[in-house]
Order: sequence, then structure tokens, then C-alpha cells
Amino acid sequence: MAESTFLNAGEEPKIPKRILNTLLSSLAAGVVPRSGAPYIAIGRKEEIASLLDNLDTVADGGAFCRFLIGRYGSGKSFLIQLIRGYALDRDFLCADADLSPERRLTAGNGAGLATYRELMIHLASKASPDGGALPSLLSRHFVKLKTEIAASGILPEDPGFERELKARVYETLARLEGDVGGFDFARVLGEYYAASLRDDEDKKSACLRFLRGEFATKSEAKAALGFQIAGVIDDYNWYDFIKLFSKLSVHLGYSGLILFIDECVNLYKIPNRISREANYEKLLAIFNDTLQGKATSLGVVFGGTPQFLEDTRRGLFSYEALRSRLADSRYSELGYQNLSSPVIRLRRLSDNELLALVKRLTKLFMKRENLAEPPVSDGQIEEFMKIALSRAGAEEMVTPREIIRDYLTALGILKDNPGLTFAELLARSSGGEKSEDAREKDVEPQAKKAVSIFDIDI
Repeated sequence: MAESTFLNAGEEPKIPKRILNTLLSSLAAGVVPRSGAPYIAIGRKEEIASLLDNLDTVADGGAFCRFLIGRYGSGKSFLIQLIRGYALDRDFLCADADLSPERRLTAGNGAGLATYRELMIHLASKASPDGGALPSLLSRHFVKLKTEIAASGILPEDPGFERELKARVYETLARLEGDVGGFDFARVLGEYYAASLRDDEDKKSACLRFLRGEFATKSEAKAALGFQIAGVIDDYNWYDFIKLFSKLSVHLGYSGLILFIDECVNLYKIPNRISREANYEKLLAIFNDTLQGKATSLGVVFGGTPQFLEDTRRGLFSYEALRSRLADSRYSELGYQNLSSPVIRLRRLSDNELLALVKRLTKLFMKRENLAEPPVSDGQIEEFMKIALSRAGAEEMVTPREIIRDYLTALGILKDNPGLTFAELLARSSGGEKSEDAREKDVEPQAKKAVSIFDIDI
């Protein structure tokens, strides 16, 4: 089954055992799986359709920038992995990275370059969906060029073959030379193909190290490459090389390049205002490039929490240029959905969608455990959902992650305790919740206040 295929709620899922085990293990731990997301895709059809339209824009040579905003566990990372699967199926190159204190959009200590390196590590294609695709996609292009040159009458053993190879590479990438870093980018690619022709693994490795941003200085790069370059990839220019890769992707026969940058709340957490605003300036540059036509064949999806977007003291709305671009208009306040906006706010899944999700998980669990009969009945599933949705604040605050983790934990307990029934487990769980609520009331207010120094929803 293709990654991009939808499953209906009542359809029997067909899924390889390896992916099934990884999928359920990840979900039980509250982690978003990198593969298998379409097998549990429930709801979000409007959001998915909007993002697929964006992919069509990139395939036509355009660009886009979107922000997926939702609470922890609301499905941001899941939707990112789902769209990543669709993009790979449509022959895009994809790269994803999670921001952290060590990975930002820009910094003077290498944190911006660390994000670029993470993106290059996770660069993926349909043939290499797990990342590390850079060598294979360059090799694919190298073989194509060799075939074309040989077809023109110049054989690999001829003295002029290498010269013709470099000439075709430069001809193909000539339009990149006007961009920042374009000349060095094209020259390194030309040297990589020439080294491939000579089976010079050291030179090929040096060229890949340059493209992955692994050289700290120009002298270090010159010593490894054997020629002088204008500069290396660093904290400040890495996005320029991303734009070069997006153009290169089209020359290599792909539909374009899609970046997925998650955990953007780590920008919100930067304590230094100057450093935080420098990152917001970088994000603004990416936003403007993609929407003003300065970038081509490139899509960027950011994932973050409402605090990251809306906090007027530390979030994107604290930076006026971004607030004026991303804030809701007066018409959005009327309650209508607007999926053409740069910001996609992930709504809470409906009760029926959550119920369909739990039933889907039941079928996947049965398949993994080779069960002929479901471990719980439809009535028991509905009772589980009733308990989960009856908690205080559940109408707005309950997330798919909580529902999935609790349900898979319950199925795991039933598996490991044959004498236990689902009804008994639910009864004990309900009693535990009451005692937990009672203990919560006894917590000192100052202790509760110290939970998060950033006042974010954890």
C-alpha cells in the first residue's frame, strides 16, 4: 500500500509487519512514527488537502511557507510526517529537522549550521525515504549524464569525456551562479562528478562534506577539495544553499524540495531577546522569500505551539513584522475556517473522529498480535471514550496523543495480565482518576506555579 493512501474507518488495514510494530511501539510511547502515518490518518482532511495544494504549487515552480499551530499532542508532528509521506510519493525531495537549544535558525555558535546539517542528514527521496539521500541522488544524476555523453559519441575512456562531463554540469547549473554561493555550489558538484568518473573516493567525500556544511573554515575546505572557494556554509548563509538545493532538485528530475521544521517552540524559549529576534528575522526572510517569488521549487512547513505564535512578549507576535503577516484578520474572528492563510490552527478532533481512531488502533493491535477476535467490544471502546472525554476540560484540551497512549497502554496491560478484563481496568482507572484529582487539590499553589518557567503549556 502506498504511504499516501487513505483508509476508511471501517476498512481492514494492510500493513507490513515491520512498519506495524514500529508504528504501535511509537504511538504507545507518545512518539510520532516516521513511517506508517497514513494507516492511522483520521480527520484533518481539509488541512491535508490545503497542504497538498501547496505541493502542487511547488511542482509548478512556486514556493510556499505554512505554520502548523497546535497544542502538544494535537497532531502537528503527525501531520508533518503524513505530508512528508505524500511529498515523497509525489517525487519531491524532503528534509526535516526538530529545533532544540542546539539547533536554531541562526546563531553565532553554530546552532543555525546544526539545523542545516540535520536537514542534510534527513534529506530523503522516494528511493531513500529514511534520509541520507544526497549521495544516491547525485549518483543518479551522474549516471544520467554519463549515458547522455556516451550516446553523443564520447565514451568514458576518451580523453575528452571528463571535460565534456564538467561542461554539461556547469551548463546545467549555470543559472545558479547568480545566486549567493552558486558558483562554489556548481564547481563542487562538477568536481564531485569528475571524481566519480575517476573513482576518487577521497575527493567525492570532500565534496559531500562541503555540501553537508561540515567544513568550519575556507582553508580547511581548500585543503580537502584542492581548490579555493569563496566561503563555506555557515550559520548565516545556510538558507541560501537550501535555495540552491531546491533549484538543483528540479535539474535532477524531482518535483522540488520540501522542508519540515518542527518544535519551533524552542525559538520561543530562547532567553536572550536579541538572539530570539535574530531567529525571527531569519524566519521572516524565509517567509518573504517563499511568498514573494524569490525562492522557487521550495516549500517550508513550521510546526509550533500557540504560545510560539501568539505570545506578544516572546512569540512570533512579539516581532511586529511577523505579527502583521500572521495575525488573524477581522473576518477570521467570525469563526469560519480559512485554510488559505499561512497559519493552519489544528482544531480538536471531533468525538466521532477520536472514536474512529481508537477503532482503527484496535484493528492494528489485532493484526500485530494475530487475534481472531477484538480484545475489547465496541461497547467497551465507547465506555473508554466516555471516561476519557468526561475529564474536566476534555472538550477543548484532550489530544489524540493522550487518547492513543492511554488506549494502547490499556491493551498492553490486558495482554500481559490474562485474568484482567477491560471492564475491571476501566473501573480501577476511574477510581484512580478521582484520587488523583483529590491529590491535585492539595498541591501548594506556589509549587504548581513553578512547573514551567516559560509559562508554556507542557
